[in-house]
Amino acid sequence: MEKLKLYNTLTRKKEEFTSIKKDFVGLYTCGPTVYNYAHIGNLRTYIFEDILKRILKYNDYKVKHVMNITDVGHLTGDRDMGEDRLEKEAKLKNKSAWDIAEFYTKEFKKNLKDLNILEPDIWCKATDYIKEQIELVQILEEKAYTYKTSDGIYFDTSKFPDYNKLSHQKLESLQEGARVEKNDEKKNPTDFALWKFSPKHEKRQMEWSSPWGIGFPGWHIECSAMSIKNLGEEFDIHCGGIDAVNIHHTNERAQNNCSVFDGESGKEVVKYWIHGEFLNIASGDKMAKSKGNFLTLQSLIDKNINPLAFRLMCLGTHYRKPLTYSETAIQNFNTTLNNIVNGYKSILEKVNSEKEIEDFKKTIKEKEYLISELSEFREAINNDMNMAVAFSYYYDIITSNKVGYSPEERKKIALKMDEVIGLNLKDIKIEKIEIPENVKLLAEKRLQARKEKNWIESDKLRDEINKLGFEIEDTKNNYNLKKK
Repeated sequence: MEKLKLYNTLTRKKEEFTSIKKDFVGLYTCGPTVYNYAHIGNLRTYIFEDILKRILKYNDYKVKHVMNITDVGHLTGDRDMGEDRLEKEAKLKNKSAWDIAEFYTKEFKKNLKDLNILEPDIWCKATDYIKEQIELVQILEEKAYTYKTSDGIYFDTSKFPDYNKLSHQKLESLQEGARVEKNDEKKNPTDFALWKFSPKHEKRQMEWSSPWGIGFPGWHIECSAMSIKNLGEEFDIHCGGIDAVNIHHTNERAQNNCSVFDGESGKEVVKYWIHGEFLNIASGDKMAKSKGNFLTLQSLIDKNINPLAFRLMCLGTHYRKPLTYSETAIQNFNTTLNNIVNGYKSILEKVNSEKEIEDFKKTIKEKEYLISELSEFREAINNDMNMAVAFSYYYDIITSNKVGYSPEERKKIALKMDEVIGLNLKDIKIEKIEIPENVKLLAEKRLQARKEKNWIESDKLRDEINKLGFEIEDTKNNYNLKKK
């Protein structure tokens, strides 16, 4: 059996996956900052993470999945300057930051449902874990990784020699005032806020008491606090978009390793870091809210695009390669989705036809076909999630008449593969149609005419069946009737 291999951003290579605990995987995925709708570039990341989770389950791992909701602390400048995104949006909409967070959290969860993304086992909001975040900052303070400025408590990155191991960036390349905001009180350009003080003479909607004064947590500390709280001091996988590597995940890793292992080289809280690439629009630009060039899932729905067509689009390009979105491409995947649904319905109709089952001779035993047909599918998904190849096997078994397989066998194979592909084939039903006796009689007469090779009579009977509102589909030794 092909062992699961995944590309680890930390080591920059594809590695054979081994879990810390036998048959159990702790999985943490960075969730949304709920100040606006998720755009489809964001949603590409959640789809790849869903596929990963499904593959782990397919390989018989029990998965404990934790996802955060960032509802405080994510500033408009990712290096700890600017306005809090929730507070800013609340002022623009003349609503409370809590109301803004609740609204966009519900919208995000609706997106996940529309895309058939499995929900995490644990949702955790940053505002529900303030105590744990303060405690983690205190641990880092006790271990002498922090210092105080006029606007907050900062992590001193010079005290963690492995700081850039995840990003592989040269620290000297980060010049303040260029890629990093200017802050004269910071000891190093890469230092980041663990706890921010509320501005003087201004009361924030979201602020808390702490040992250092009234304020709010930095963006990065929440993920460290919530992942360790829910998954333990060592866990298997942390996922996110590629844009999180250089700042958010690099800072998170520093907090993790310094709080748990006191920064000891070679010891890691997270064993595998896995990241998905950007989604670009046809012009080649990265889709981003800051650029104003983003599309929501609802905008696709408004164009009569099934959300699952976007899921298929994401499967068509490897998660570690940029994906280009275009109207033509999404329309093509919508057609592909319709082909799959119709193909699977056709299989169900044949499975439900007793005569068809009787007429079809099974040439391969169940265990043999499961091994032969699904082994190539498993090999593809276990090769760092090569979903384009895996999908080709899935599409073929559903839409083409595979020689040597009964409809029942094709159904079983399709459902097994769909555990990973995630189009919810198991929920597809075919409408039971009552066929009038006169139509059945015409169909039987036509079957006899075909056996006698009386094609003129056969065509005449087909026309009569059509006039009565039914279509007849010929099979090898039988027929299927459908309502027009």
